[in-house]
Amino acid sequence: MTGAILIDHPLIKHKLTLLRKKETPPAHFRIILKEISFLLAFEVTKGLELENIDIETPVSRTSAPQLSGRNMCIFSILRAGEGLAQGMLELIPSARVGHVGLYRDEDDLHAVEYYFKAPSDLADRFNLVVDPMLATGGSAITALNKIKKEGAKNITFLCLLAAPEGIKALNDAHPDVQIYTASIDERLNEKSYIVPGLGDAGDRIFGTV
Repeated sequence: MTGAILIDHPLIKHKLTLLRKKETPPAHFRIILKEISFLLAFEVTKGLELENIDIETPVSRTSAPQLSGRNMCIFSILRAGEGLAQGMLELIPSARVGHVGLYRDEDDLHAVEYYFKAPSDLADRFNLVVDPMLATGGSAITALNKIKKEGAKNITFLCLLAAPEGIKALNDAHPDVQIYTASIDERLNEKSYIVPGLGDAGDRIFGTV
């Protein structure tokens, strides 16, 4: 399917299967999710800018690359996005962190914003928005609307699982935002859950099933 980049790696596939299993307890779920976040980070950060600096090794002086300037903001769509964001922050501790708090209205399924906090210089950063699930696309679209309103221009969206319906909706609303995902699943069911999916990611992470 066009519209999203599928991160296709054997380790990610294996660990994603462990997450899908309904018997995987929250403690193990969180550990595996952090491991996957490390693997996904390598793919989505390929475009980060580098600059050469002069350093001294135990053998000699040389010029070597490091991340350039104020590079990155990791946006977590609360609450499930924390499972991916915290792992990535361990790998890239120099990144800033933004939060978008959303909940789904049970009557019309629309995403409702209740919290937003982010650095003031989003226009100068690579903004990586993370949420484990891209189902209808409603939460992602609402979050991206807000992030763009606050000045962000260079934005990528990363999820574990995506439904075709969510990919299409997000592409239609934000064609300039590249989508990365570890799996494109079959479809949404009548309750707008991804099939086969892994259930509610927030409940699986925090044990609130």
